[in-house]
Amino acid sequence: MRHPARLLLLLTFAAPPAFAAESPALPPLPRDWIDEKTGHRVIRLSPDEGGGTLYFHQHAFTPEGDKVVLRTRAGIVSIDITKLGTEPVKPELVLANAAPITTAWRTREAYYTDRTAGAIMAVHLDTKATRVVVKLPSQARGAQFAVNCDETLLVGIGPDPDGKTIPRTPPAGSGGGGSLEPQWAAGTPKMIYTVNIKTGEFKVLHRENDWTNHLQVSPTDPQQMLFCHEGPWHWVDRTWTIRADGGPARLLHERTMNMEIEGHEFFSKDGKMVWYDLQTPKSGVFWLAGVDLATGKRTWYHHERAEWSVHYTVSYDGKFFAGDGGGPGSVASSRMDGTRVPGGNGMWMYLFRPVLARGKSFSDKRELIDVGYFESERLVDMSNHNYSKDGGVEPNLHFTRDGKWLIFSGNFHSRLPNGRGITHAYAVEIAKAAQSRAGL
Repeated sequence: MRHPARLLLLLTFAAPPAFAAESPALPPLPRDWIDEKTGHRVIRLSPDEGGGTLYFHQHAFTPEGDKVVLRTRAGIVSIDITKLGTEPVKPELVLANAAPITTAWRTREAYYTDRTAGAIMAVHLDTKATRVVVKLPSQARGAQFAVNCDETLLVGIGPDPDGKTIPRTPPAGSGGGGSLEPQWAAGTPKMIYTVNIKTGEFKVLHRENDWTNHLQVSPTDPQQMLFCHEGPWHWVDRTWTIRADGGPARLLHERTMNMEIEGHEFFSKDGKMVWYDLQTPKSGVFWLAGVDLATGKRTWYHHERAEWSVHYTVSYDGKFFAGDGGGPGSVASSRMDGTRVPGGNGMWMYLFRPVLARGKSFSDKRELIDVGYFESERLVDMSNHNYSKDGGVEPNLHFTRDGKWLIFSGNFHSRLPNGRGITHAYAVEIAKAAQSRAGL
C-alpha cells in the first residue's frame, strides 16, 4: 500500500511534477518498440524532456476520445491519438507553466488552477484559448478540485474553518501512533463543498473530523461524488459517496475482519459501479471488488498475489480491467506476518479479463456477493521501473476510449545513477504485435 502522505501530494494538482535533468551518458530514448517479454507494441507519447499521465481516476481524454492530455514540466501537453501506431506521435504544448486538473467532459478543454487569479481556468486543446471557469470564493480553500460531468459544479475538499479537530487515538495494540498519528488525520477537520460555476454560489455538503481525500466525480451523474477517509487502510472505513443534491455520506465498504484493507477506489466509465482494491486481510487474499451504486450488489474478482497493482482501471465498455503492478516494497511483496515473498511483486502492466463463477447459492433473503477471478495477460515489462516513493513514479494507467491502447507513465528508460529517472508517458497496444499486423 502506498504511503498516505504521497497520495496527498499527488492530488494537489498545483504544479507539474519535477522531472530530472537528462543525463548526457544515457542513450537516446526509443519511440516505438515491441516488448521482448510480452510481444506487445509500446509507443512513447511524451517529448524527450519527459511528461506523465494524469492521476489514474482523472478524466484524461477529450469527449470524442481523439486527444489525451499529459502533465509535463513545460506545461499542459496534448497528444492526437487518432492515428496512434500508424503515424509518428507529435506532442503539442497547449499551455506553458500550467498543470491540468482534468479534461472537460463536454468541451474540448483542460481545466487548471490559477492560484494568482484565484480561479479555475480552462484552455481549449485546439485553439489554445483560455477562459475563467469560476472565481474561487474565499471559503473554497484547499488543494483538491474536480468539475462534475455536466460542468455546472466545481467540487472541492478543504479545511473546515468552523470545525474542531478531535485527537485520534490509534487502536490499542496496533503498534501505531508515533509518525503515523499526524498522517492518520492530516489537516482535519475537513469539508466537502461545491461552487456553482454559473452563479458562484458556495455550498458545504459535508463536514467531518477525518482525513478527507481522493475526491472524484461521476462520469455520468452530475450529482454523484466519491471520496475517501485516508490513513492506514486497516484503521479506517475508507470509501464513501456523497451527492450534491442532498443526503448524508454513504459508506460503500465496511471492514469485517482484523487487518482488512481496501482503497484506491474509482468509478466505472458508465458511473454505475465503484471499484476498489480489497485485501482480506492485508497481504493475504487479493481482490478487485465493486459495488453497484443503485442496487448495492457486490462483485469481487480474485487475482494472484503477483498481479496486485498500485492502481487498477476498467475499459469504457467494461469488458477489461488493467493493473500497473507493484515494486519490491509493495504490499504484495510480504506475507501477513511481514516475511518477504520471493517474486511476490509483479512488475508488469497487466490486462485482466474478468470471469464470474457459475451458479447461484440460496441467499436466504440476503444478497450474496458474486465472485470470480481475473485471467491475466502481461502487457509491458516494468522490471526496470522505479515504483518507490524515493524518486519513483506511479504508472497511473488509462484505457483509450476505443479500448485498443492502455496509456501509462514509466521511468524505466531513463534511470539515472542515483536511482531517479525521468517520467515518460507511453501507450501499449492491447492486441499483440503479430495479431495487430494480421488485423486480428
